[in-house]
Amino acid sequence: MSIPVHFVLLPGFLLLDFAGPAEALRIAQRLGASFQLHYLSPAPTPTCALGLSLNDLQALPDSLPPNSWLIIPGLAGALADESSPASRQTIAWLRQVWRPDLRLITICSAALLAGAAGLLDGRRCTTHHSLLARLRQLAPKARVEDERIFVLDGQIASSAGITTGIDLSLELIARQCGPQLALAVAREMVVWLRRDADTPQLSPFLAYRSHLHPAVHRVQDALAADPAAAWPLEAMAAIACVSPRHLARLFQQHAGIAPLDYRQRIQLAHIEPLLLRREQPLERIAEAGGFGSARDLRRVWHKQRGTALPGPA
Repeated sequence: MSIPVHFVLLPGFLLLDFAGPAEALRIAQRLGASFQLHYLSPAPTPTCALGLSLNDLQALPDSLPPNSWLIIPGLAGALADESSPASRQTIAWLRQVWRPDLRLITICSAALLAGAAGLLDGRRCTTHHSLLARLRQLAPKARVEDERIFVLDGQIASSAGITTGIDLSLELIARQCGPQLALAVAREMVVWLRRDADTPQLSPFLAYRSHLHPAVHRVQDALAADPAAAWPLEAMAAIACVSPRHLARLFQQHAGIAPLDYRQRIQLAHIEPLLLRREQPLERIAEAGGFGSARDLRRVWHKQRGTALPGPA
């Protein structure tokens, strides 16, 4: 299913807030994802914070296609004012077009627009650290969280902005298209895979990679490429060209996790979509993840996640 992605560019938008997520989605599209990028604006030729103007943007439409993503980059400095004409127009438009099937993604100060539109009421959210107090004033019913690079709550996602818009885009790509595609996008963008440990349901394909040790990365690459294979510690150590004992030390030191735990989390992430859909018998799903039995799968899931298996009983 193709996903329409609409960027809304207000006058004074931050170019990196726009270009980072747009480039991540463009690369994902080239690698096989079904994203269709569109560019909207309440102004005919909005000028970004760097003084460059964009042409050929579409006006804000009366409605959006089903299951669209709506991405709003932040605004620079004094331009991050929800009372400006363009901001007021965008806030009114958001109230008009918002539906539960849409996904709203705010970058940096764009959370102020969503808050003023009432879309953050009852939801967890965040924004740039300098704007947290302002967001709390605009959206007193929202649960504004400090010191978070991004927050996902249902169909609404928000980030601290600037480079964290790329982090959020990678997480959304992972959830929509699978973690392996998101990792391929991150590699092509040559980004440091930062992730907030408190963000729920982070993919282990992307987590535990914020280090620079090449041997550990080689092992992680091999596990991600073939999660269902048998991976005894000796086989992993052979890829790293170190002893099993030394590999365990390297993993703990640089990735912050034991090799076995990392492998199990990769296995679970690999088959989680199958568990949610539950279109196959549990034994076959377990086999697809490299588990010896459904009982083994249940045991490892409870160990790593602390909950019962998702999907139908």
